[in-house]
Amino acid sequence: MRRSRARIFTARIALELNARTTVSVTSHGRDQVRDTAMKFVTFDDGKVGRIEGDEVAELDVPDLRAYFERGEVPRATGETFALADVTLRAPIVPKKFFHTAGNFREHEEESKRVGWSHKIAPWIVFFQNVDAIVGPDEPVVYPEHLTQELDYELELAVVIAKAGKYFGPDEAADYIGGYVIFNDVTARDIQRREMESGVFSFCKAIDTFCPLGPWIVTPDEIPDPHDLAMELRVNGEVRQTSHSGRMSVTIPEIIAHYSPLGYSAGDVLSTGTVSGVAGFSADAASLYLKPGDVMEAEIERIGVLRNPVVSWAR
Repeated sequence: MRRSRARIFTARIALELNARTTVSVTSHGRDQVRDTAMKFVTFDDGKVGRIEGDEVAELDVPDLRAYFERGEVPRATGETFALADVTLRAPIVPKKFFHTAGNFREHEEESKRVGWSHKIAPWIVFFQNVDAIVGPDEPVVYPEHLTQELDYELELAVVIAKAGKYFGPDEAADYIGGYVIFNDVTARDIQRREMESGVFSFCKAIDTFCPLGPWIVTPDEIPDPHDLAMELRVNGEVRQTSHSGRMSVTIPEIIAHYSPLGYSAGDVLSTGTVSGVAGFSADAASLYLKPGDVMEAEIERIGVLRNPVVSWAR
């Protein structure tokens, strides 16, 4: 039933946006390591592999950050594992996680309808706590002593392929190493208090508030990242439905805009959430997450990132 619903939402948004002009982001001048379309995973005790059908072929590299830092094709170890038998981990723990926001103006528009306390301006950026990263099926811990308004935010994130700084949108494609799903879990009540001083970070950086996965998909498998259906479900109920083509800016523009901060190979950059978050809904109280809920963040051509919510006091 959920698969059918996902196909329906993909078709509906594709029809809605089929006349829209999109910007293609393709690879130019990259070395062989990023010329082959594939999905990269981290699994079990930290092994790295690529998905080949229903199997995972292990690669001789300590982690996926090292893979991007080396910029070369890693040797296969010869070991293969059934995908169904491995435990997927967060695919990468970056040196820096650039958390950007305000790129989907529909998110700001929905905030206005409920009188959100602050404007969601374009070009928001701050750094995410990389220690808060969790992988597929790992629990998001609800700290009831800190918040009563736990929210979700579906985002497409970009993995940076190589180090660089101060470059323009026309060069940005060469810095894209892959794409991954990010669920920007947020404590809304804490966020409102933080924003009184004009900044916020704590509300999104609490332990386990950074689900990332289920794998890194190379750009060769996603020829146009502005043509992806996006949906987030809680307990099977659709909460967020949108399309990456609704960004008010392009991914190359986002990457280039923040390049003065300096990128390292394997860094992750988020691209902002879409409409449908609980906190900006008319009946927010009934939609906030609670222990026992299961979130499913899905982006076309990437997959589904699933995470349960558990109580801090468990």
